Amino acid sequence: MLELKRIRENRAAVEEGLKKRGKSYNLDRLLAADDERKALLSEVEGLKAQRNKVSKEIPMLKKNGEDTTELMNKMKRASDRIKQLDAAVAEQEETVKSLLLEIPNVPHESVTAGADDTENLEIRKFSEPTKFDFAPKAHWELGTDLGILDFETAARVAGSRFTFYVGLGARLDRAIMNLMLNTHAEHGYVETVPPLMAHRRALIGTGQLPKFAEDMFHVEGTEYYLIPTAEVPVTNMYREQIIDGAELPIYRTAYSACFRAEAGSAGRDTRGVIRQHQFNKVELVKFVRPEGSYDELEALTGDAERILQILGLPYRVVQLCGGDLGFSSAKTYDLEVWMPSYGRYVEISSCSNFEDYQARRANIRFRDENGKLRFVHTLNGSGLAVGRTIAAVMENYQQADGSIRVPEALQPYMGTDVIRGITAK
Repeated sequence: MLELKRIRENRAAVEEGLKKRGKSYNLDRLLAADDERKALLSEVEGLKAQRNKVSKEIPMLKKNGEDTTELMNKMKRASDRIKQLDAAVAEQEETVKSLLLEIPNVPHESVTAGADDTENLEIRKFSEPTKFDFAPKAHWELGTDLGILDFETAARVAGSRFTFYVGLGARLDRAIMNLMLNTHAEHGYVETVPPLMAHRRALIGTGQLPKFAEDMFHVEGTEYYLIPTAEVPVTNMYREQIIDGAELPIYRTAYSACFRAEAGSAGRDTRGVIRQHQFNKVELVKFVRPEGSYDELEALTGDAERILQILGLPYRVVQLCGGDLGFSSAKTYDLEVWMPSYGRYVEISSCSNFEDYQARRANIRFRDENGKLRFVHTLNGSGLAVGRTIAAVMENYQQADGSIRVPEALQPYMGTDVIRGITAK
């Protein structure tokens, strides 16, 4: 969340920055609530100081034989008032915190204003869109024809937007996951296997709650949710922790299943494996010093791009405008892979710098060389979404006979150079 001091001292700049998101955020309610908190706190601190002073005087008055009955009654009334005020201060502090949690991150100065993804900026491209001398199929057609993706059975078992990966389809999933994890480990990321559920407080820490509750699967009767991304448990590994500054930067990579309700996405990319309720993803997470976090964002984006380059998939990098920026992000690059079935680029990774926004919510700090406690900057990105990578490989490497050529980098993991259909080999 944003620092309250920053909002007070730089209100105009904060409001102007938030306007890049395509809507205005009136901070009057937040600041009024904080003013009320301060007033209550001032009153209770004054009464406590008076009570402490009188408490020291009463024994002296008694020793001198003076009647302290009225004074003690007055102090009792003061103590009762203090109790009421302490409760009011605590309640008002929760109000201020709740209002702060509803305010998104301020976009970085390099982020342009814009209403939606049509106003994102293309930064660079890798390769040209794949061309065919035959009519290419969509990945859901290829997968069904080859018997490696089974949507019909998954629908009977779990409902829509679920998929069984079968035979070489399952092996392709595992091969892509291994390629990603091995590559990221070679470049300094420590592999991590996270829990697939997270407590409510962890989701507040990374910014999914309270705003996006409807997008997640809640475990009924508990404070737990199925994770929407490994970002949540991995970032919260350092929740309420003070990191030795000498340990920074810290890089983590994690493979996990991800679960999303996809509320409000009816009709958007719902065929195939592009928008599922459950999907697999390799995540990249960084904990870094504030002064180097934007260099780390460029490096993180390059780490995610490396996988697409190894696989030889055409893609582009776009910088998100304010209106398309995620709630917690200060700046985001999307990697978009070419999908022949859509005739356009489709998001396959988002690489974001959250600055200290998540760290303040989760209280993740480090002690610098001068002994000062500071909030870390957190970053994360998909490295990559496995299901979307499978779809991109299938569509871009399909052949005229309906088979799929296996990219060279995946062949050692797959044990074959072509996918011709379901097989137990």
